[in-house]
Amino acid sequence: MAKIDTKKMTFKVFRFNSETDFLPYYKNYVLDVRPEDMVLDVLDRIKWEKDGTFSYRRSCRHGICGSCAVKVNGKATLACKDRVSDLVEIFGEDLVIEPQDKGRTIKDMVIDKGTFWDKYNMVQPYLVADIDEAPKAENLVSIAEVEKIDEADYCIQCGNCYYSCPSVNVNEGYLGPAALAIAYRFNADVRDNASEERLDIVNNLGTGIWDCVKCFECAEACPKELDPIGKITKLHLQTFDDDMAENNVATRHAYGFKPSIEKHGLLDEGELVKYSEGIPGVLKHVPVAYKMWKKGKIVMPWKMPKSKNLDEITKLVKIASTTKFED
Repeated sequence: MAKIDTKKMTFKVFRFNSETDFLPYYKNYVLDVRPEDMVLDVLDRIKWEKDGTFSYRRSCRHGICGSCAVKVNGKATLACKDRVSDLVEIFGEDLVIEPQDKGRTIKDMVIDKGTFWDKYNMVQPYLVADIDEAPKAENLVSIAEVEKIDEADYCIQCGNCYYSCPSVNVNEGYLGPAALAIAYRFNADVRDNASEERLDIVNNLGTGIWDCVKCFECAEACPKELDPIGKITKLHLQTFDDDMAENNVATRHAYGFKPSIEKHGLLDEGELVKYSEGIPGVLKHVPVAYKMWKKGKIVMPWKMPKSKNLDEITKLVKIASTTKFED
C-alpha cells in the first residue's frame, strides 16, 4: 500500500458556547493534513478525532448549499471549497479558523443568521407575476433576457458577502450585498411585476443601495464569483432609468462623476464634493482636503489638469451614458 503524504499542522480554532461560556477562546488542534484536504476535512476531524463537542454547519460538501461558510485568517470561505494547502500559500502555516461573525456566535462555527434572513426576505426575493394555473404553452424567455439576470440566480445564500461587508458592520439597518443582489435578480427578470416595489425598498438612504461604499469586499468573499457590487450598481442605474432616483447627496454623488469626467477627462474630487454636498460640504471637508493636498493627493481647482485624450473620453461618455438626472 502506498504511503499517504501528510503534513503535521496546528490549527487555531475559535470556541464559544453561548449557553455556558462568558467569553470566547481559541484552542489549538494538531492534525496530519493531506495535500487534498479541504477546510471541511479539518473541521470534521476536529469533531470526530479531537473533540465531539465542536460544532459547525455542513451539508452538501459540493459548494452548493452554503452551510459550511467560515472565515480562515479573516478570509471568507466555504469550508468545502478551499483546500488547506491553497490557504497555506496565501497565509503561511498559521491558520486561524473562525465563524463568519464572532459577535453572533451560538456555538463555535454556528452563528445566528436571523438578521441576514430578515433582510434577505425584506426585498421580496421571489418572482411576482400573474400566473396561469393551467397554461397551454411554456412561458419562454429569450437568451438575451436571461443574460440580463447576470447569474445572480446562482447565489447560494451562504452569507459570506454579508458578513464581510464593512457597511453591515457599522450600520445595522443596511440590507447588505446578498439581499441587494437578489433584489436585482428579480428586477432583471422580464416575467416579474414587482420591480417598482423592490426599488422603493432598496432606494432608501441608510439601508439600501446608496450605502454601499464600493469596497469590493463582497465580490472578494463570494464563493460563486457573482460580483454582488456589480448588481448593486445596476440597481443604481434602474432607479435612474425608472425616474425613482431622489435628489439627495447619494444620487448627486453617483451622477457627479459624469460632468467631472466630461470636463477634465479625470475625476475632480473637490468639484465632486461641491456637486454632491454643496458649499457647506466643501467647508466641512477642508481639513481633510488640506492634508490630501499636503501629500500631493489633490491639486487646487485652478490647477486641475485635463487628459490629453479629452476629446475621445468625452465621446465615450456621451455614447455610454443613458442616465438622466435633474439636479
